[in-house]
Amino acid sequence: MNSRLASLQRYPFERLADLIKGTTPPAAKSPIKMSMGEPQHAAPPFVLEALTKNLKGLSNYPTTKGTPTLRDAIVGWATRRFTLDKIKLDPERHVLPVAGTREALFSIAQAVVDRKAHADQPVVIAPNPFYQIYEGAALLAGARCFFLKTIEENNYRMDFTRVPADVWPQVQLVYICSPGNPTGKVMDRQELVQLIELANKHNFLIASDECYSEIYFDEAKPPLGLLQVANELGIEDYRNCLVFHSLSKRSNLPGLRSGFVAGDDAIIAQYLQYRTYHGCALPPPTQAASVAAWNDEAHVAENRALYRKKFDAVLKILAPVLDVKKPEAGFYLWPKLPQGDETFTRELYARENVLALPGSYLSRATAGGNPGAKRVRLALVAGHDECIEAAQRLRNYVESL
Repeated sequence: MNSRLASLQRYPFERLADLIKGTTPPAAKSPIKMSMGEPQHAAPPFVLEALTKNLKGLSNYPTTKGTPTLRDAIVGWATRRFTLDKIKLDPERHVLPVAGTREALFSIAQAVVDRKAHADQPVVIAPNPFYQIYEGAALLAGARCFFLKTIEENNYRMDFTRVPADVWPQVQLVYICSPGNPTGKVMDRQELVQLIELANKHNFLIASDECYSEIYFDEAKPPLGLLQVANELGIEDYRNCLVFHSLSKRSNLPGLRSGFVAGDDAIIAQYLQYRTYHGCALPPPTQAASVAAWNDEAHVAENRALYRKKFDAVLKILAPVLDVKKPEAGFYLWPKLPQGDETFTRELYARENVLALPGSYLSRATAGGNPGAKRVRLALVAGHDECIEAAQRLRNYVESL
């Protein structure tokens, strides 16, 4: 077996299962799961119709590059959404469909990390707390992680000035997540410009996880994207920039496993070769359904309206008893707790049958402690009434302490 597998830490949901093992919640209260960011809103009917109408495509092998129709739909959406008017996205060179952002965020590290490029071990930078795939991808690619704490004291920002000068030459990949998971922080233009300048100076790849970018609260202020800023700067062929988008959150299609990667054409070309050997082409019906989803915005706006309504209602219940604020975007709350996050999670489950995710499970301890300690991640993905019920039970538990 690959010896690097031993370096992987247990996944957060495995740890959560162990934490509540042997705990019996009250049977009179229906279970409410806020631990996993799995969208529960209804899938768009027209996407399901496109899927079923194209089932005959299962008789054909799909191409890794995807159909021209799908790539055109992706380019059209990205161009409209991020106003890519200076550096045009070419559907032949700049985009690849992927089976959701998760597999692509993992596999990009396997494709780009070069263990022979430096005498020392290559470095991958990631936020902390973070989506656990970033760390696993880095470790299995033979790199070491350098974490930047995104905490309340620095407004949940990745402070790149904290990276020592002697580390930058070893950096090959920087993962960013905007809007952030779990903080909901959106990187601003100044931060993205700074990072692009660092990437061009030190020749590393920026992998921007933007899977939450379509869940925001002000219709006039959608979150910025990495390619949007690179376009404004006139970065030719989006050098050193890749973005990762998905239909899971945007269109309530987590089971479809469909998204895309777009950006640096030189990296896309080599990544296509990697993916051809990897064997991760999207089935033809999935590609047809994806075209329908990327070409429609009405269902996405309706989805955002549902989230806005839930956040307003839930925060009205929780804000008087918990230190919690509305995120800039995304569908998570990241409250500060009156007790340890493991104790809070276990006791909330035992008393109220509501399942949260301990913040320390999404983070790594560094100098100064674990940035996720004494917080939990709450995913407001269930229906409106269920989220209200969960919030009331949370409040009941906090008030009992």
